[in-house]
Amino acid sequence: MDLARYRAALRAWLDADADADTVADTGAAPTAADDLNRRVVRTRRILGRLWAADLGRWGWPERAGGLGGSPLLRAELGATLVARDLADPGVLAMIEVLAPTVIEAAPADRAAEWVPRLCSGAEVWCQGFSEPATGSDLAALTCRATPVGGDPATASAFVVRGQKVWTSLAQYADRCVLLARTGPPEARHRAITAFLVDMDDPGITVAPIEMVNGAREFAEVFFDDVVVPADRVLGARDGGWDLAMRILPYERSTCFWHRIAYLEQRCTRLAAAAPADDRAALALGEAVGAVHTLRARSRATLHRLAAGETLGPETSVDKLLVAAAELATFDAARALLPGTVELADDPVAAVWRREYLYSRAVTVYGGTAEIQRNIVARRLLDLGPEG
Repeated sequence: MDLARYRAALRAWLDADADADTVADTGAAPTAADDLNRRVVRTRRILGRLWAADLGRWGWPERAGGLGGSPLLRAELGATLVARDLADPGVLAMIEVLAPTVIEAAPADRAAEWVPRLCSGAEVWCQGFSEPATGSDLAALTCRATPVGGDPATASAFVVRGQKVWTSLAQYADRCVLLARTGPPEARHRAITAFLVDMDDPGITVAPIEMVNGAREFAEVFFDDVVVPADRVLGARDGGWDLAMRILPYERSTCFWHRIAYLEQRCTRLAAAAPADDRAALALGEAVGAVHTLRARSRATLHRLAAGETLGPETSVDKLLVAAAELATFDAARALLPGTVELADDPVAAVWRREYLYSRAVTVYGGTAEIQRNIVARRLLDLGPEG
């Protein structure tokens, strides 16, 4: 199916059948935790209905339960749902990052079993990468997977012990794509293996982290002698670093397209609420310009990925543009809706406040701005090594 036909079919179905938000409006601002729960439930519900109607299957390969077609089709699906407030970008991001990884790295029969459950909303997955002491240095992770019997080549299972942190949506997750060390620390990235772990396995403890905006989107995850069957290894043993690097193109392409839809919607809402004066026009114009710049760049990235090209360090530019667009949007909201972020208690103000506070993290999550600028300087502009 081509993109124009798919867009028309999707919009027609949503206009006729979209499952609206059924959370009762009590007139009070929902708590951040209630709001996150509602968004996760709503996303899973609409994904299930779209999968059953076959509209959620386009863009995924047939071997994984899909109907084939360009990845641009599922980018269109996510962006449309986000623009209509029917899906949470964070839940969609986990699908876009992890489903292609499993399709590439898992045995074909397991991918055919697992991926439809993720893409249809029947399951939520999380990504166990970051650790408390490693920061952005993924190669320094210490969470360890020890082979039962001592020989990783013949082991029937691995025993995982360690901790992960900043694990998005872990408290909702049914499975986790986990990176664990399977060799000596000095081997760094050459001794890391990826696993698909069931989150209800004995020995796993999830401790949600409350953020400054009151939401608990992230969590610490503790693995205390968790037994993981050897057939849950994704890709090659000690090949987890390569798998993690393959995730990056999806994190920096389709996921960003969904984020753009979210920012465009917020700019539209801001334009409707802001005063009609020159000051508002300037602030809003800067935000819209930043979002449009990001959209133009992201569109090119999406088309490169759909054409089968390999994405590399140039996606650091996309990440920097996401940060600029999000900060500009919510800085404009704070400036043009005086007191809303800081003082107001109505439900609309509560949403603006949570989203403004969340936007402060945009230069950190998914790769810090400082690291991205280093990559651009050293690997794209050839400005030499770090001093």
